[in-house]
Amino acid sequence: MKLQVAASGSVDAFLVLGGSISREIYVAQLVKQYPATKVLISQGSPDPCILLIFQREAAPIDHVWLEHCAESTFGNFYFNIPILRQWDVRKVKLITSPTHLPRAKWMAQILLGAQGIWVEVDTIDEQGIPGNQESLVKTGLDLTRSLIWAVLSQRIQPQCSQLKPLAAVNLEAWRKSDFKCEYQGKVD
Repeated sequence: MKLQVAASGSVDAFLVLGGSISREIYVAQLVKQYPATKVLISQGSPDPCILLIFQREAAPIDHVWLEHCAESTFGNFYFNIPILRQWDVRKVKLITSPTHLPRAKWMAQILLGAQGIWVEVDTIDEQGIPGNQESLVKTGLDLTRSLIWAVLSQRIQPQCSQLKPLAAVNLEAWRKSDFKCEYQGKVD
């Protein structure tokens, strides 16, 4: 019943699964239309690349957060469910790529749905080598793990200690290091 109510509401947050700078470009353009909507970028491009994209797009960064705990698609949800719950999100727009489907969508529907969060999916085409290689075995294992975690996550809420606002990225400090952005971002 909670999901039906959430489905009819507006999107409370954009959840970007890392894997391609194209996804971050898309969300920067999207956030210009919805500046009050919170953005959570899970294990995305290097921080300065994301900041440069938002600056180039003249997109607001006040509600953009970077999460660096996840090391897999499952981890994207494992660490971000508590954040979305803390934000009282009822409807999320999941941003990923066609090469990441249907596994990411099904995992989101299981894991976020168990929390009463409705999921809409936007897919963004990637250039070059896809960041994700899907297989039936990988999909089956992740869906099984998701079903188990959907139950456990009702009580267990892991915390990510590597969460920071995009506004806290120190571009000058990053310029002293040798960071590189994907060429598609055109932000070097």
